[in-house]
Amino acid sequence: MENNKIKWGIISTGWIAHKFATALQVAPDSELHAVGSRNIETAMEFASEYSIPKAYGSYEELVNDPDIDVIYIGSPHNLHLENTLLSLNHNKHVLCEKPMGVNLREERIMIDKAKEKNLFLMEALWSRFLPNIIKTKELIDSGEIGDVKLLTAFFSIKSENGPEHRHYNIDLCGGTILDTGIYNIFLSLLLLGKPKSFSAIAGLSDQGGDNSCSYTFRYDKDTLSVMYSSFLANPDVVAEIHGTKGKIFLGHLWFCPGNVKVTYNDGREKLHEFEVKANGYEYEAEEVARCIRDGKTQSDLWSWNDSIEMITMMDSIRKECGIVYPKHDL
Repeated sequence: MENNKIKWGIISTGWIAHKFATALQVAPDSELHAVGSRNIETAMEFASEYSIPKAYGSYEELVNDPDIDVIYIGSPHNLHLENTLLSLNHNKHVLCEKPMGVNLREERIMIDKAKEKNLFLMEALWSRFLPNIIKTKELIDSGEIGDVKLLTAFFSIKSENGPEHRHYNIDLCGGTILDTGIYNIFLSLLLLGKPKSFSAIAGLSDQGGDNSCSYTFRYDKDTLSVMYSSFLANPDVVAEIHGTKGKIFLGHLWFCPGNVKVTYNDGREKLHEFEVKANGYEYEAEEVARCIRDGKTQSDLWSWNDSIEMITMMDSIRKECGIVYPKHDL
């Protein structure tokens, strides 16, 4: 950690890796040191775009670089376990893109390995670290809108991809629950905690993955979270939290950087506005750097237990809907 900067390596060169590499340019305690791809030409192109000193044509070469402190894993869901274990076994801290594992079994394996190696591991649920989401939680916890009675959260995108694409391919753990639905589920768990019960129904593809899914969580005092995700429609991606004193509105693409609008029962409105330095992914990078410097193996804001609770909920929803990942649900 020369000059007290955390040196990063990136596994994969997909669009999410581009987002993270962009964010690292403005993260003050981080330095993007290397990128690894299964194709050296792709790695070199990525390295050139972001002025990264080193490019590797395999993930094995990347994790063997002695100067790397932490690996960001931006590969598809179905490779997260393999890539995380590869990194941890080479004594690298890990930030693994969400969902960290595709089921509870995989996440426990990852966490057990991090414990064994005494290394930092965190699920890259970037929304948890955004100022607008942090502010929303503060408002709920402080009772700003009274007792919450209804949360609605939607995240749907019309996917024109074919059946082999990760959106639909069941062997790649396709379906909306792990891809977009995870954000809705995260928001309800973050703001309201573990539900007392839930119900779920899905529209399944020929492969058995969910093209669309609706899920409702029930809490005490008649409080509900009503959520859906879909690859078949393209409505506004918004979230609302209704309380006895008012409501909070998170506008289109609510899981991204944005504003928080509070409307009170007496008609008053208050808008909380926030600025970001890059694209918002810098906040999770800064949290990782802070935790590693402090010698932590997990984040207080998004802990291993938080990840476990969320994947357990998603496992339960999949079971309710009859969704199985043949290569992973052993």
